Amino acid sequence: MIQNRSGDTVTLELINGALQASRAEMEALIDRTAMSPFIREKKDYFTAFLDREGRLVVSTSLTLSGNLIQGIVENYPLDTMSDGDLYWYNDAYASHGGVSHFPDMVFVMPVFHDGELFAFAEAWGHLWDIGGMVAGSISPDATSAFQEGILIPPVKVMSGGVLNDEVFRIFTRNSRFPDMMKGDLKAIMAACQLGKRRLEETVDRFGVSAVKGAFDFMLDQSETAMRTEIDRRIPDGRFEFRDYIDSDAVTDESHSVHVSLSKENGRVSLDFSASDDQTEGPINFIMDATVPKFMTGLYLTMNDPNIRMNAGFAGAIENIVTREGSIVQPRFPAPLGLRSHTMIRVNTAIFGALAEATGGDASAASCVYVLYYLRSQNAETGAQNLCIEGLSVGFGARTFADGIDAVYYVAQKNYPVEFAEMEFGARIEAFRVHKDSGGPGRFRGGCGIIRDVRVLADEATLGVRLDNCKFPAYGVNGGMAGGTGRVIVNPGTDNERELRTMGDGNKVYKGDLIRIVTSGGGGWGMPFDRAADCVLDDVLDGFVSPASAEEDYGVVLTVDGNAVDEAATANRRRTARPDVRMFHRHEYFGRDLPISSAAE
Repeated sequence: MIQNRSGDTVTLELINGALQASRAEMEALIDRTAMSPFIREKKDYFTAFLDREGRLVVSTSLTLSGNLIQGIVENYPLDTMSDGDLYWYNDAYASHGGVSHFPDMVFVMPVFHDGELFAFAEAWGHLWDIGGMVAGSISPDATSAFQEGILIPPVKVMSGGVLNDEVFRIFTRNSRFPDMMKGDLKAIMAACQLGKRRLEETVDRFGVSAVKGAFDFMLDQSETAMRTEIDRRIPDGRFEFRDYIDSDAVTDESHSVHVSLSKENGRVSLDFSASDDQTEGPINFIMDATVPKFMTGLYLTMNDPNIRMNAGFAGAIENIVTREGSIVQPRFPAPLGLRSHTMIRVNTAIFGALAEATGGDASAASCVYVLYYLRSQNAETGAQNLCIEGLSVGFGARTFADGIDAVYYVAQKNYPVEFAEMEFGARIEAFRVHKDSGGPGRFRGGCGIIRDVRVLADEATLGVRLDNCKFPAYGVNGGMAGGTGRVIVNPGTDNERELRTMGDGNKVYKGDLIRIVTSGGGGWGMPFDRAADCVLDDVLDGFVSPASAEEDYGVVLTVDGNAVDEAATANRRRTARPDVRMFHRHEYFGRDLPISSAAE
């Protein structure tokens, strides 16, 4: 419950509830009216309310983007804005990381009361195709931002409630799926207009001073909670960590994100300047300073249900250092389409530094979600057929529980098999757990999945982005690294071939079977400390093999595999217990990599 220093707790709760409900209603509007699969089925959208200064006040827990109005106010100062204006952009460079790759279309609408600007309603969604070198716009082969679709710098697309139809038509002309794009854009724009109305209604009900006061209080509450956790959990000192991305998709060279976490007299700094240089391929990430602050704040305050992600987290960390020309601060026109690979390594690097600082009191590493692109063309009509499917992976084990199995990304969903088959002209022949991919530990890492896709088009091109294969998700406090993934065409046949896990342009033909095996999250704590009954449950449920149960967990099963052999287990755990290490198989870069040997 929100508690106000002035004592008006009830009013604050009502305002908070109204804002949360209004933001959820904006999401529901997008969900029900958008046309593309990535928005209406996978839920790749975001809604928020910002205060006059552009500080994020009410949002979901996505940490992809930075200051959402910085690029707008550089071109349209606050005092020039009018009621009914709507601003639009997707240019990650012109918005200074307000958005982090080009398919995400951002709309921001100022909200006024008695002629005074006091807030913004914002929404964005991932569009299906915005032009560029390939259908779907994002290609692992991209080497320039100009290959990734049309770029919209911050522009005023609506003035006083009147749509600038010329800008709208220019943009939609650049898509291979213009009708779908128009539907998505109108849905997102309508969500902003709905958010504006709901904010105005909230002000009419409670007064503009009360709403502004609620904004300030929610920001202060989050900042105070985060500072409290920093003081309680992070000691003074300097703690460093580096995590690696398998490749930039264009070359086979691996790249790393490095963070140095420093705390002195309660002041925290995160320094990313030792991260590798920007890459030729599209894994570059324009990281606004708020992004690592949000990541850290979400983790440190996750046990308090009253604390939500907002710009208060940004106030609790004094300094973020980056280096221009690095993988987290690239120069234009470096490609950005696969920036999630670097963004998630920012997250795992922060978690690694927190684990170093706290003696292992941090979650293990999670994997980067997987996408594949299956493109074909109708020989008679020339119409494009595009399948973009996101596949789930395993998340890292927590300090108190197993990692999440088979999850795509925060607040987003996997495609149902029936939908994928109906929409994409492919047949899904398997969707199951990738056994033994969850890193062994007292708490097991989440498992990845296996997806078998049968090609039905005469000929198609396959692009894929699957990470954590050279560098699996690390375990913490004695936990083991997660298992790794593979991409195999026609497994178990004379035509079997294994593909690069990051790349594009692979030709596949009618009848080919594409098997995508995704990676698992790291484990936490010594595997021999996991309750034997939990290991047995994992075996019976298909998450762990009997061989891994014995080898990694020290749990020996009876001959029928349905129970724990108590005596044999006690003996193995007594005689074969490994040494305790905080990071098991983590300082492995370039050597002794644990590779999963089979698709199961």
